[in-house]
Amino acid sequence: MLSAVGVPHLIDFDGHEWCLWVDSNDVPAANLELDRYDRENRRAQPVRRAAVVVDSGWVGVLGYLLVIWALPSLEGSHAFGWRWREAGVMDAALVQAGEWWRTVTALTLHGDLAHLIGNSLFGAVFGLFVGRYLGSGVGWLLVLLAGAAGNGLNALLQPDGFRSVGASTATFAALSVVGAFVWRRGYLRTWGWRRRLAPVFGGIALLAFTGFGGENTDVMAHLLGFAFGLLFGTVAGSFAPCRSRAVQRSAGALALALIAYAWLRAGTAPL
Repeated sequence: MLSAVGVPHLIDFDGHEWCLWVDSNDVPAANLELDRYDRENRRAQPVRRAAVVVDSGWVGVLGYLLVIWALPSLEGSHAFGWRWREAGVMDAALVQAGEWWRTVTALTLHGDLAHLIGNSLFGAVFGLFVGRYLGSGVGWLLVLLAGAAGNGLNALLQPDGFRSVGASTATFAALSVVGAFVWRRGYLRTWGWRRRLAPVFGGIALLAFTGFGGENTDVMAHLLGFAFGLLFGTVAGSFAPCRSRAVQRSAGALALALIAYAWLRAGTAPL
């Protein structure tokens, strides 16, 4: 570069490092040209995209906990004269026969108190971030749809006698929805590719750590819920977070309505 602008110089190696020598009279001109070259060729730093927080996330978490904790009471009291567990369990043969609502109702049933508490804890933690970044309404609607889709595909892959209950398919969907959404929105874009993918890798690590234990664990359901969550979170990340309270409330109401309708179909269908 100095040769191009006519500044005499010498480059040599002094045994430890390479040195650039110029005449003392040419130092100002050399420094000027070197600074100019550095400015012209310096990479522009990308603007860091700040993460948009839609709401606190607690409204969606409280709604989730209310639904899954209400079901034991309804089941125990035989509300409406329904046999809640038989009507709502995810039965692979019956789902394949057209009883799609079981993919939703099974998400609200649990095997025992430990199962219910575990899904409450994981769902609350993962769902809190879903609500913060996607909104409690839109975020939980996506989680519900991803969980139901995971149960539906699981029913197609399992033998006819397979039956399962539990919100874990949805909780792992919540984990991957928020991870994929944060990655797709580019909130870590300036941190290098490893940190950009950290939310997704973190979700996979948590899936591996928490989703494969226990003899009664439905590993396939966990994997499918996580996979559909990745898909829905990536698609949602293509759009700006929705900060409209009206839209969030409508989406939340739609999620609750879908659960209510699924249970209405389950309770009134012949067993």
